[in-house]
Amino acid sequence: MELPGGVVVWAITRHDTLQTLLNDPRVGKNPQLWTTFREGRLPQGWPLLNFVTVPGMVTADGEDHRRLRGLVTQAFTPRRIAELAPAIEARAALLLDEVASLEGDFDLREHFAYPLPMQVIGELLGLPPKQQDELHELSNTLVSSSATPAAAVAAQQGLFALLASVVAAKRAEPGDDLTTDLIAARADDDRLTEQELVGTLLLMLIAGHETTLNLITNAVRALLAHPAQLAAVLDGTYSWAAVVEETLRYDSPVGQFPLRYATEDIEVGEVTIRQGEALIASYASAGRDEEHFADADRFDLARKPAKHLSLGHGPHFCLGAGLARLEAETALRQLFTRFPALRLADGAVTEPIASFVSNSVKTLTVRTS
Repeated sequence: MELPGGVVVWAITRHDTLQTLLNDPRVGKNPQLWTTFREGRLPQGWPLLNFVTVPGMVTADGEDHRRLRGLVTQAFTPRRIAELAPAIEARAALLLDEVASLEGDFDLREHFAYPLPMQVIGELLGLPPKQQDELHELSNTLVSSSATPAAAVAAQQGLFALLASVVAAKRAEPGDDLTTDLIAARADDDRLTEQELVGTLLLMLIAGHETTLNLITNAVRALLAHPAQLAAVLDGTYSWAAVVEETLRYDSPVGQFPLRYATEDIEVGEVTIRQGEALIASYASAGRDEEHFADADRFDLARKPAKHLSLGHGPHFCLGAGLARLEAETALRQLFTRFPALRLADGAVTEPIASFVSNSVKTLTVRTS
C-alpha cells in the first residue's frame, strides 16, 4: 500500500493473518525498527508521523511497553469506568434534550455522537471544557490523510502544547481526574516522563473520543439502513451490546492503524515481509473478511459471536474498550428509545472521512420523525 508522500507499507487485510501478526513477537512498534524512518527517508511534515513517533504505549515494545501500560492501568481501572456509567447516562439525556429542541434536519454526528464521548473523556482527563473543541479540531487534522504537511505539523505542535499545559496545571493543582492519577502513578520509583505523560494523554484523547464518535455514527447509520434489524432491537430480540459488536466488525471505527515493523524476515503465505519493513493493521478489511465471517458484507445482529479485531489484539489491545462499549451502548439505547422514528433526512449524503485511520462519514443528517 502507498500512503501519502509515497511511503510504501504492507497492508494486513485478512482477519487470521492480522490476528497472528498483532500477537507476533517478531513485529514491533518502536519506529527505530523501521528502515525508512531510521534512514530519514520520510517526507517532511508527513501527516501520519505523529502515529509513528508519539512517545508512550503506542510506540513501545516489550518491557518498556509493559512498564507504561502498567502505570496507565493503575489509573484507568474497570472500577473508574463503571463509576462513569451514571454520568454517561445523564450526559446522553441532556444532549438528547438539546436534540429535541432542534427543528428539522440535523447532523447527528455533530450534535450527539461527538459531544458525548468528548465530554466524557474531557471530564475523565480533567480537560477544561473551553479547550475540548480545539483539541477535537486538532486531533481531526492529525488523523486526516489529506492534511497539508504544514497543517499536520501545526496540529501536532498545537496538541502537544495544549496537553503539556494541562499537565502543568494538574501538577500545580491536582484534581480528581485521570491526568492527576497518571502524574502520581508509579511502579517502584518509576514514573511517566513528561513526554510519556503528554503522549499518553494524546493517545487517550484521540482513542477516547474519535473512535467512539465513529462507532456511534456508524451504528446509527447501519441501523437506519436496516430497519428490520432496528425493529428487532427495539422489541428486545437483540441487545444494544449486539449492535455495538456487529458494528465494530461490519464498519470498524478505525479503518487502518499505523504502524508496526518486522524485526526479522516474516513469511506470510507466499509473501516475505522483510526486516525493517512497515505494516499497517487494516481493521475495517479484516472485519469484512469472507474467509472468517460468513456473508461478511451483511449487517446481521443474529450473527453467531465471532471475535473481531476492531479493538486490537495482543499486547496492544485497547485499554479503553470497556469505556467505548459502555458509551456506545448507552448512546444508542437512549437515542432510539427517545426517538424510535429516527430516520435519514431526505437527500442525505454520507461522504466518507478522508483518512486512512478514522473510518466513518463526515456528517449524518437525520430527522426525528
